[in-house]
Amino acid sequence: MKRSVFVFKLLLVFLVACQPNKETPVDEKNMLPKRKQPKSLVYELKNAKEWLLDSTLTDSEKELVFAINRTDKASFKRMDTVIVPVDRSGDKSCYFPFPVEVPYLKDIEKIVYFSYPTQAFAAYECGKLVHTGPTNMGRENAQTPTGLFFTNWKAKKTISTVNDEWELKWNFNILNKEGIGWHEYAMPGYPASHSCLRLVKEDAKYLYHWADQWVLADRTTVQVKGTPVIVFGSYDFKAAKPWLQLVHDPHVLDISEDEIEEITEPFLNEILIEQENKENFKFENTYGKSS
Repeated sequence: MKRSVFVFKLLLVFLVACQPNKETPVDEKNMLPKRKQPKSLVYELKNAKEWLLDSTLTDSEKELVFAINRTDKASFKRMDTVIVPVDRSGDKSCYFPFPVEVPYLKDIEKIVYFSYPTQAFAAYECGKLVHTGPTNMGRENAQTPTGLFFTNWKAKKTISTVNDEWELKWNFNILNKEGIGWHEYAMPGYPASHSCLRLVKEDAKYLYHWADQWVLADRTTVQVKGTPVIVFGSYDFKAAKPWLQLVHDPHVLDISEDEIEEITEPFLNEILIEQENKENFKFENTYGKSS
C-alpha cells in the first residue's frame, strides 16, 4: 500500500514538471510555446563591417545575426563575410537547426543537446524546445568528447584548470575530472575552445539556472546525477563554416525529429533510470522514506 502511494505521488510530480510554463504564451491546440515566424527564411552574404554601419538595425536584430554566425559582438566586428537573414523578425529558434518538438523525448523531464556539426545547442523539457542558441566547441586538437554526460557542479565564476588566467563565468561542469563544461566565454565563430562548450552570456546564464546539479553522498560518491547532456556529431575543420551554406539552402543544417531519436536511443534507458533515481531521492527527502 505504501509503495502504491509513493508511485502515485511520483507520477503527480512528473506530470506537474512536464506542464508548460504559465508565463510563456502557449498554442493551446498543440501545447507548444508560441513562436513568431519570419515571413520568409532567406539568407544573404554580407560584409560584417559594412552591415553594422546600417543605422536602422535594432539591438535585437544584431544579437540575432551574431548568434546565427555563432559569434558575439566583439568577434563579429573582426569578421569579413557573414550570413544575414533577410527577414529578422522571427524568434531566434526559427533560425536554428533543432526541431521545436520531439515526441520521442516526452518522458524526459530535461535534456540538453550540443551539435558539433552545426555548433548549436538546444534544451528540451518533456520533448518541447525551451531554449536554443550558438556554441563554440573544442578546436581540432582539443575536441569536445561526444556521448552522454550529466551536469555536475556549477559556479557563477571559476578559474580554468588549463590556464589560471582564464575566468569562466556561469560555468556548469559535465566532466568533472577533465574539467569540461559549458560557460560564457569569447565566441570567435568557430570551434576554438580547449574542449569546453562556449556560450554567450544570455545562454550560459539561462542553462546555469535551468539545469540541475548532481547530489553527492560524500566527497567521492555521486548519489544523484544532474541533467542529461548529449554531445553529438563531428565538425569538418577544413571546410568553410557550415552556416554559410544557408544562403543556398535555408534548411541545410536542420536536425530532424528522427535524428534526435536516433542520437538519443542508445542512451534512453540510462537517462530514464537516472531520472527515476532523482525523483525517488526528491520524494524521500520531501516525504520521508516511509511515505
